[in-house]
Amino acid sequence: MTDFAIREVSPTSSIPIVKRLAGQTVLIPRGGNFAQDISNRLTVLGARAVVAPVINFASADDSAALDEALADLQNGNYDWIVLTSATAVDVLHHLRICIPETTKVAAIGETTEQALTFAGFRVDFVPGTDNSPRGFLANLPAGFDTARVLVPHAETSEPLLEAGLAEREIAARFVSAYKTVGVALPTDVIEGVRDGSITSILVSSGSVARYLAEQLQPIPESTAIVCIGPRTAYDANNVGLSVSATATERTNEALIDALLEYLDA
Repeated sequence: MTDFAIREVSPTSSIPIVKRLAGQTVLIPRGGNFAQDISNRLTVLGARAVVAPVINFASADDSAALDEALADLQNGNYDWIVLTSATAVDVLHHLRICIPETTKVAAIGETTEQALTFAGFRVDFVPGTDNSPRGFLANLPAGFDTARVLVPHAETSEPLLEAGLAEREIAARFVSAYKTVGVALPTDVIEGVRDGSITSILVSSGSVARYLAEQLQPIPESTAIVCIGPRTAYDANNVGLSVSATATERTNEALIDALLEYLDA
């Protein structure tokens, strides 16, 4: 890959720009701010970015329950809010929810903390090395066992967190904030993956991995599959994707770095 790098000169200075991803075509199977930021980073490095989301999101069936829970949140009735996905953050941002200073914010999942930051929310707690519901339950923040907790989540989310908090007799309210809907990839994208013209795929969550596996398998061995963190890599492997590299940190920059390191190896 190093031999393929192209140098250009910045229009505002004589500093060369190394196009380390020249000749690479990278699939970004998610939309929104994530896709925009990743696409910009890839373009600077010389890659062609293909944005083709495999998931979309719809309103929860019981919107009245969500409205009530979010009104209670803004009235300061919760000590903690636990966000388990970037999409739950998007829901709060779209509805212009203000989280009171008295309510602490916990982020679970490898893109959740980043989404909170992008949306202008603070983050008070993130699990350690295991950034998953299981890791959160094993490392609850101080005072959480007596707290009033709100957890807006996907309608089809796994019951592990809810069962774990109930077992610990923590007063947590779980409310459906959205539902995940699979999106069919365009034919040209599917063909591009299968014929190898799409050279890399970036995976940002377990749900993305699941829908990729359903639509794209078998994926050529030459295709680099790069995951944003260990939990996502675990989920991707579980659905049959062959993970090439995993970002060491849960950031877009680290995701791109993992791709670069894999291709340079």
